[in-house]
Amino acid sequence: MAEPDYIESDNPDLIKPHKIINPVKTSRNHQDLHRELLMNQKRGLSPQNKPELQKVMEKRKRDQIIKQQKEAAEEKKTDFEKELLKRHQMLEEKETVKQKSEEEQENKPEFLKVKGNLRRMNQEISEANNS
Repeated sequence: MAEPDYIESDNPDLIKPHKIINPVKTSRNHQDLHRELLMNQKRGLSPQNKPELQKVMEKRKRDQIIKQQKEAAEEKKTDFEKELLKRHQMLEEKETVKQKSEEEQENKPEFLKVKGNLRRMNQEISEANNS
């Protein structure tokens, strides 16, 4: 980083800037903590690093607790709520199938739509003639 030009000038009227003191770094607690961390690092002790096995076990325990909570919430649902949920899922599935079929119809080229209409018309005419 380039230093400003006014620092090099010898003008006595200018106030020369100086670094602002950080009150956190000058505090005794911060210095003690920093010294302790440096000593632990030299010894090879890291406060944040846990053994991999311990991390895995904690994760499994957390997952198990979450699973138990979900199961407890499922058990609290009444039969009526369960039936409503089933019907809601069925309706959503039907809507997605319907939307897919509509999108497919919209994406078809025009000549395929006309061909389908002609087939239907021919079938209707043949049915009318037969009856």
